[in-house]
Amino acid sequence: MQVEMNELLQFVVDEGVSDLHLEVGVPPVVRLHGDMTPLGLPELTPEDAERLIKSIASEGNLQQIYEVGSTDFGFAYEDKARFRVSAFKQKGVFGAVLRQIPNDLLTMEQIGLPPSVKDLLYRPRGLVLVTGPTGSGKSTTLASMIDIINQERPAHIITIEDPIEFYHNHKKSVIMQREVGNDTVSFADALKRALRQDPDVILVGEMRDLETIEAAVTAAETGHLVFGTLHTTGSAETINRIVDAFPTTQQEQIRTQLAGSVQAVISQVLLRRQDKPGRVAAFEIMVQTDSIMNLIRDNKIYMIQSELQTGAKYGMNTLDDHLYELYSKGIISYHDLITKAKNAKAMLQKLGVQG
Repeated sequence: MQVEMNELLQFVVDEGVSDLHLEVGVPPVVRLHGDMTPLGLPELTPEDAERLIKSIASEGNLQQIYEVGSTDFGFAYEDKARFRVSAFKQKGVFGAVLRQIPNDLLTMEQIGLPPSVKDLLYRPRGLVLVTGPTGSGKSTTLASMIDIINQERPAHIITIEDPIEFYHNHKKSVIMQREVGNDTVSFADALKRALRQDPDVILVGEMRDLETIEAAVTAAETGHLVFGTLHTTGSAETINRIVDAFPTTQQEQIRTQLAGSVQAVISQVLLRRQDKPGRVAAFEIMVQTDSIMNLIRDNKIYMIQSELQTGAKYGMNTLDDHLYELYSKGIISYHDLITKAKNAKAMLQKLGVQG
């Protein structure tokens, strides 16, 4: 029985699968609600894998696989969903992982973000960072934020992504989406050019190098609302990562710039629900206040955690507080509560466990 890509994609859409893995020597494998599950199909041969990947990849993408061993791209499956693809060679044969990007964007309530976060979308300028490990839902959160601005503000929005994941139509805003590799050579170059394109809002898909971070901070300082992502967990870690990207001689200056420009850091992890099928996000939220600004400027970033604990009136909370709330409601398991907590020892004490 020869499996066809359209059949696999239809299954992914119908079942709400997040990822489809195509590797030689095993059947197609899907990630459903966080678990890897092989499908009841024959093992893929090298010919199967190559045929399936060639059915969705462009000539340019295939050339990239042959030349450098891997390629990333996005494509639409009819009008049902988009997919982000990482295709590669391993042990001399083709393989790929396809991440489903649903067409229907979630509301902030469905994501689980508090109403205070929505206020950030109306700030005239500044930097809003969404952080977390790979697969934590950062892209989904950012796409929902952009969609709300698109629906409610007459703004010019520019997104810079690699690849473009969620496609946005013009609504109340005018939106321009640029893809690194196809439309521009790099995040940093697109970001610098975006400043000459009369933007109100800029989304930087990934702040992965010094040049991009520098350009994002400059854009935020010069009157634009900039959204970006980093692979960090926690507000303090995020600020430190940005500062540490700069040479020692520039770190005091970047701390001063960040103090004035960072409007919020939203850190998230994605957990399996235990009350029903699906996954749920847990958040740590830091919002700019005078105290936070002073801590960043004075290099007392380690003290941010205590500000989060006492900043509920500003819409702030720690990751551990949100994890505890989800556990108390029976939404996540004890195992996830303890393993994802930043301070497992304090969490055990809170639960009354002696250790």
